[in-house]
Amino acid sequence: MGCPIVTWQIISKNPEGASKFYTELFGWSVSDNNALMYRTVDTCSEAGIGGGIWPAPPGAQSFVQLFAEVDDVAATVEQAVAKGARVIVPPQKLPDGDEMAVLLDPDGMSFGVMHSGRD
Repeated sequence: MGCPIVTWQIISKNPEGASKFYTELFGWSVSDNNALMYRTVDTCSEAGIGGGIWPAPPGAQSFVQLFAEVDDVAATVEQAVAKGARVIVPPQKLPDGDEMAVLLDPDGMSFGVMHSGRD
């Protein structure tokens, strides 16, 4: 199966402004109707994948993060660390049952891994 990119998120210093900008520009639908108040993005297309918008940590620049689907988040994090990655958000279960972690690759680029809790 591989590890396809299954979602993305925009980490923004101004998540409300980013939501408004992309909604008006591309016609995306943005909703924060979930337990974490995370802004989920529906790109309104069968051809694309949805994502989300989350506040940037203090002092961080805005950026985009890709998430790959994996069978085992903890094992993948362990393998990534052994190859030089650093963990910035350790493996954790989300309220919807998904599991995720966020890492920095050896060049310092952040990426996420996740496993859908809806098997």
